[in-house]
Amino acid sequence: MSRDRFSEAGERLKDARLRALATTTLAIVWTTDPDGSIQSENPSWAAFTGQTRKQYEIHGWLEAIHPEDRQRLFEEWRSALRQTRRFAADYRLRRHDGEYRDVTAEGAPVFEGKRVVEWVGYCIDVTDRHRAEAALTQSEARLRFFDELGVATRSIVDATQVMGITARLLGEHLGATRTAYADVEADSDRFHIRNDWSIAGVASSAGTYSLTSFGPQAVSMLRQSINLVIHDVDRELGDEGGGRMFNAIGIKAIICAPLVKEGRLVAMMAVHQSHPRRWGDKEVAIVSEVVERCWAHIERVGDTAKLLEQDRHKDDFLATLAHELRNPLAPLRYASEILRLAPPGGNRAKQAQDMIDRQVGHMARLIDDLLDLSRVNRGLINLKLEPVGLRGLLEQAVETSRPALEAARHRLEVSLPDEDVFIIADPARIVQIVGNLLNNAAKYTPDGGRIRVAAWKSDGHALIEVVDNGIGIPPNQQGRLFQMFTQLHHTASRAQGGLGIGLALVKTLVQLHGGDVRVFSKGLDEGSAFTVELPLQQRQRLVPDASAALIDRGSRDSAGVRVLVVEDNEDGLTSLLTLLETMGFEAVGAADGPAGLEAAERFLPDAVLLDLGLPGMDGFAVARALRAHPRHAGVVLVALTGWGSEADQKRTAATGFDRHLTKPVEPQTLRDTLKELTARTDRRHPV
Repeated sequence: MSRDRFSEAGERLKDARLRALATTTLAIVWTTDPDGSIQSENPSWAAFTGQTRKQYEIHGWLEAIHPEDRQRLFEEWRSALRQTRRFAADYRLRRHDGEYRDVTAEGAPVFEGKRVVEWVGYCIDVTDRHRAEAALTQSEARLRFFDELGVATRSIVDATQVMGITARLLGEHLGATRTAYADVEADSDRFHIRNDWSIAGVASSAGTYSLTSFGPQAVSMLRQSINLVIHDVDRELGDEGGGRMFNAIGIKAIICAPLVKEGRLVAMMAVHQSHPRRWGDKEVAIVSEVVERCWAHIERVGDTAKLLEQDRHKDDFLATLAHELRNPLAPLRYASEILRLAPPGGNRAKQAQDMIDRQVGHMARLIDDLLDLSRVNRGLINLKLEPVGLRGLLEQAVETSRPALEAARHRLEVSLPDEDVFIIADPARIVQIVGNLLNNAAKYTPDGGRIRVAAWKSDGHALIEVVDNGIGIPPNQQGRLFQMFTQLHHTASRAQGGLGIGLALVKTLVQLHGGDVRVFSKGLDEGSAFTVELPLQQRQRLVPDASAALIDRGSRDSAGVRVLVVEDNEDGLTSLLTLLETMGFEAVGAADGPAGLEAAERFLPDAVLLDLGLPGMDGFAVARALRAHPRHAGVVLVALTGWGSEADQKRTAATGFDRHLTKPVEPQTLRDTLKELTARTDRRHPV
C-alpha cells in the first residue's frame, strides 16, 4: 500500500472514531488543523451548535460564540497556537435552539516528532452545574440573612425598632438604595412608614402617605396580594401610574411586597433603587418573606407588650385592693375600741356606730364591684329585662349618689324631658350605670363643682349624659378610660380610693343592653362629659294605658300565633311572656328542656323561643328533639341567648334553628322575626 493511500485510510479511521465518540458522549469533541482552522467534518460540534460544516469551517465556528466572549476567546486560542501549549477557556456557546450555554473547553496539540499535525479538544456544557452552584450560594446567603435577622430582632420588644433593623439588614443584603416597612390603616388608603433605612446621602422616607399615589393599577395589585415589581420607573410607569411620586423621591426601580390578612392589606415592605435594576425572582421572594416575618414578629411584640401591660395592671390592682381593704379596717378597729370604752348610748358611741355603718357600706360596695367584675369576665351577668321609663331610674341613681355629691358640696342639675323616655332594660343595672358615672364625676370634680345629668331621645335611641366641670381627661388617655383596673396618672391625687373598675363595668353593662358609652373632654381642667346611648323602646310603655295602639296592631299581626318560651331565668321568662302577650301572641313558658318538650306536646306552638344555656338538657338538645318529632319538625325555632359570636350562630344554624337572636333583643325585632318566620310555614295548630 502506498504511503498516500495509507494516510487516506488513517484519516477515514480517525473520522470514524470521532463520529463514534460524538454519539456516545455529552461532550463536544473537536479537531483542527495545525494552524487552528477547521477543514474536516466535526459531527459533535454540528450536533450541539446546529452549524453546518460550511458554517463552522476555517474560523466560522467563532460565530457560535457569544459576541461578548468572542474576541477574548480568539486571542487566547491564537496565543495557544503560537506557543503550542495546552489550551483552556470558559465561554458561552450558542446551542442549536438559540440559548447560550456556559461551557468549559480544553485542547492540546498532537505532535509527530516536533511538528504539530493537528489539535484535539473537547467542550463540556457546565450551565446546569453553574446554576446549581449559584442556587446553593443564594440559598446559603438567604439562610445566613434570615439567621442574622432573627438574632438581631429576637430580643427587641419595640415594633418601630423591629421595622428599622429589618429594613437595614434587607437593604444591605440586596444592595438597595433604601428599604422601608409600612403599616396600612384599616379601612383607609393611608399608610405609615415609621422607620426605614437608606444609604448615606439618601433622605429618609418616614412619614404618612396615600396609597392612591401608587396609581390605581398598583393599588389594586397590592390589595390583591400581588407584588409590585418595577425594573425601570420611567419606562414602565407614566406620571399618572405612580412615576411622578417615585421620581420625586429619587427612585428608578422598586419592589413593593404587600401583606394581606383576612382580605385586608395590612403592611408592605418596599425596596428602592436609585437606578433602573432588573430584579430577580429570588430577590422578590425574599422581600415577600421578610414582610411576612416582620409582621409576625411585630404581632408577637404587640402580644408581649399587652401581656406586660396586663401584668402591670394586675400588680396595680392587687396593690390597690390591699390598700382599699386596709382603709376601712383602721376606723372599724378604732370604732370597736370606742364602743368598748365609751358609755352606752352616749354621743361617742353613736359616732362609732355611724362610722361602722359607713365603712361596712364602703366594703360592701367594694365587694359588689369585685363580684360584678368576676361575673362579667365569666359571662354570668343575666339582665332582667322589662319595659321601664328613664325618669324613675335616674331619680334612683341620683339618690344612691347623693351622699358623695353632698359630701363634696356639688351642685347637681337634673334635666329630663317632659315626656318620659322608655327602654327595655334591667332597671337595677341602669341605676348602677348612672350611679357609677355620678360617683365618678363627684370624685374627680373639685369640691363645690357643678354636675349635670340629663336624658332625652334622638334617632331611635335613649341618651343619658353626665357632665362635670372637674379635672378633665387628656385626649391621649381617653382611649384607656374604660379598661379594667385603669386609673389615669393625673387622677392619683383625686382618686380617693377605688379599684379602677367602675367605668369598665359601665361600658360592659351598656354593651350588654345593646348600647354604647363614650367620653369627651377638651383636656386637663376642662371637665368631662359621659354619654350613654341605649336602644329606644319602639313604643313608650307596654301597659294598657299607654300602649293601646301597639296592642291593637300586635293583636292584628300576631293573633293566633302560638309561641313557646323556654327560659330558666324566672324574671326573664315572666317579662318575655308578658311582652309577647302584650304584642298579641299566645304565649306559654317552660323553665327547662324537659318541661319545654312537655309544653310543646300540649301547646303545639307555631314558634319556640329557646334559650341555649338551660340546666341539664340544653337548648341544642331540645332543638334536636323537636326537629326529630314528626308533629314538631316544622316548628319555627329561634335561639334567644346571650351567646352571640359567629361560632355560636353557626352552631345554632347547624342544629336546625331558623334564627339566632342575641339578648337583649329589641322588642320590635322580636315581633317582626316571629311574624316573618311563622308566615313562611303552613304549620298552624296541628292536631
